Amino acid sequence: QVQLVESGGGLVQAGGSLRLSCAASGRRFSIDRMGWYRQAPGKQRELVATITSGGTINYADSVKGRFTISRDNAKNTVYLQMNSLKPEDTAVYYCNAVSVLVLSYWGQGTQVTVSA
Repeated sequence: QVQLVESGGGLVQAGGSLRLSCAASGRRFSIDRMGWYRQAPGKQRELVATITSGGTINYADSVKGRFTISRDNAKNTVYLQMNSLKPEDTAVYYCNAVSVLVLSYWGQGTQVTVSA
């Protein structure tokens, strides 16, 4: 099975930056898509960004132009560079990985808090 370990969350002021990392353990060749989702208090979990093993990227409209997702296939690690952070970006950010066998794995989440 795949295990995901997230890091990089924290408290920043509006306009600041954070870089999230998520390392996937297990069989690297089994991972097709990795990405980030977030969930704010009282809201549903939503897509932030995803990237496939082939490099296809999808961003939520709310983060496009501010966030950048990247992937190191050799390390089986996905990153989320978050710039120009806004208070509305405050949420728990979850790493996700989907295998070629259509199995979905989730990290435990990392808190991102953006103060005004």
